[in-house]
Amino acid sequence: MRLLLAAFLTLTAACTAKAALHKTSVVNDMAVTAAAFPQTLSEYGFFTDNAAQHPAWGVTPYRLNTPLWSDGTEKLRFVYLPAGSKANAQGDGLLDLPVGAALIKTFKMQGRLIETRVLLHRAGGWTALPYVWNAQQTEAQLALAGTRINLVTPLGQAISYAVPNKNQCKECHATAGVLTPIGPKARNLSTAWLADMHAAGRLDAVPAAGRRIPLWEDRAKVPVADTARGWLDVNCAHCHKPGGAASNSGLYLGWEVADPAALGVGKRPVAAGRGAGDLAFGVVPGDPDHSILVFRMASLEGGVAMPELGRATVDPDGLAAVRAWITAMR
Repeated sequence: MRLLLAAFLTLTAACTAKAALHKTSVVNDMAVTAAAFPQTLSEYGFFTDNAAQHPAWGVTPYRLNTPLWSDGTEKLRFVYLPAGSKANAQGDGLLDLPVGAALIKTFKMQGRLIETRVLLHRAGGWTALPYVWNAQQTEAQLALAGTRINLVTPLGQAISYAVPNKNQCKECHATAGVLTPIGPKARNLSTAWLADMHAAGRLDAVPAAGRRIPLWEDRAKVPVADTARGWLDVNCAHCHKPGGAASNSGLYLGWEVADPAALGVGKRPVAAGRGAGDLAFGVVPGDPDHSILVFRMASLEGGVAMPELGRATVDPDGLAAVRAWITAMR
């Protein structure tokens, strides 16, 4: 994993160095900012080689320290900033990306390109569009209505993988009803990547070092609370936060939350219904088997399973981390 991270940072450095040598972008800025919905991924020009996912100038790869679980898919993430623009750091939270920017996320399963989701920052706000890759792996087509694809996960589970429709993107990406990115938070990005972006003139400042969400592959080396809280921040806090889709629950699972009750400790559910099973509290210290949080993470049943979107399987490592965190509570 260390070698993989080193290779990733080397690629990032090469991309930012390339950006310093060129003055114009080959990305189709009109495709990003105009009101139309491009029918194919290649129309944007985000990649010099679509199938190989080689980024064009102005398109920078990045990784999240702890990524979202999506049935074991591999995710390739990129951010596009138009020429002459830069992102703004906002403490350890989401980077503020200018109009004309784009976030690109490609999902792969067992080496196969499945879908690419793009978030486009247009003058009227952010727009989310899903693209599904063809069998030849040469192009991804716009799929406004979403689709389902039969896949086998790395753990050998046969699933019906759901590509969300355009409107479903809002279920995770809306804060107080406004579509917004949820991934590139400074606390979940490496300091080296942030420093490279700043050195390349693509970020206004390197955020002050704070408590970073740990690298997922280092979870055996860090406090179990950090591993579990990082997983919950990435997989749950986009809904479980003030202004999020689950804000009425009073359960807030962000990395920055310090109040034990807000994290579910000794907290009775507000309106979980059968989602709580016969359990009384969100988190029972020392007892994950009687904690609603664990019960819902371990379920695949509609109306019970949490997270309820973006997965057809249980994340065994994420579940183990949260169980260990609760077990260690006293």
